[in-house]
Amino acid sequence: MKRRELGIGRGWDSFVDRYNAQPKIFKILVVTLFVVLVYALPLLRPPILTTNSIDFAGVMFRVIAFALVALGLNIVIGYAGLLDLGYVGFYACGAYTTAVLTTYHWHWPFFLALPVAIAVTMVTGVILGAPTLRVRGDYLAIVTLGFGEIIRICVTNVEWVGAAAGIKDIQHPTNIGKAPTPPFDPGGMFAIPRLTWNGFVPSVDREHETHVLIFGALDAVPYYWLVLTVLILVLIGDRLIKSSRVGRAWEATREDEDAAELMGVPTFKYKLMAFALGAAIGGLSGSFYASSQSGYINPQSFPLLLSMLFVAAVIVGGAGNRWGAIAGGALVAYLPERFRDFADYRLLIFGLALTVLAVWRPEGMLPPRRTRRAKKAEAEIEALEDGELEGAHDA
Repeated sequence: MKRRELGIGRGWDSFVDRYNAQPKIFKILVVTLFVVLVYALPLLRPPILTTNSIDFAGVMFRVIAFALVALGLNIVIGYAGLLDLGYVGFYACGAYTTAVLTTYHWHWPFFLALPVAIAVTMVTGVILGAPTLRVRGDYLAIVTLGFGEIIRICVTNVEWVGAAAGIKDIQHPTNIGKAPTPPFDPGGMFAIPRLTWNGFVPSVDREHETHVLIFGALDAVPYYWLVLTVLILVLIGDRLIKSSRVGRAWEATREDEDAAELMGVPTFKYKLMAFALGAAIGGLSGSFYASSQSGYINPQSFPLLLSMLFVAAVIVGGAGNRWGAIAGGALVAYLPERFRDFADYRLLIFGLALTVLAVWRPEGMLPPRRTRRAKKAEAEIEALEDGELEGAHDA
């Protein structure tokens, strides 16, 4: 047990240390190659990762969308220490705002409606957080849980947002390049073929090409590229804000709110800021979901279970670690689709996989550095105490 505790995160830490010790040009090259590989993933279709029973590009879009949601929820749970069980409400706010502005009542372009959806969701987060963030722990979890259900019930009964029938034919993002001219010209700036695999032998498939950048119902790759680009931008912003004064205030609030108040940190202000920022990222992801391939949403698209999956993504990945949140979101979205061949048993396998992971790594796949340091120090202290006791017994 002690060896296990002493070794928590050691492999990841040693990898990071070796990477940081490399020359700057090497690190830039590695990051560039990794980013190119991630962008090309739905076209490469690796045989081990590819889902054969469902479109792999659509699965990868869902994976990146979940990673974006988990990154936003990580600000609330991991950075500020606020347990939000109703995050799907913000996800729904972004989706419905986009649907109403682009299709149901007005016909705005998607990229004009997107910032409005983010702003509306952020304001919703402030409205919810202002009265509720004065409570803590389980009480806050109950309040946020109710918020998620309130949003779903409201959109079910309000005809102005489609009621139970939902909203269909939601506009896709604006195409970039030559517009398609059915039935033969798919448009776009150029076309990229994808790979097909016969076992581990690749071949070029020119019958199913991706046309850059045409957003429609037939190809999810452009959506994947768009959301991946947004994820990278949000990741950069997350890194900057975490290392700023705001990030340090969040950390102080999470560790001990009373002590932070005594030290002069306006904890309520920073908790509200975390809530609003997390809500904005949730609304951003919901906006992309609404305008994705199907272009259709209804109240059943935002069940309470989705909130639980968002929280599971952050906890499984490692609350407080941005890379862990992204990995957890990707895993939670990918596993049920990967096991789709098992039909009704795929959710059972998914649940078992999460249970095994929680037992094997309770701090998450990639716990934050503070957690790894604390566990290592605790294990070392226990080892020293046991050594002293054994030495005293031998004497």
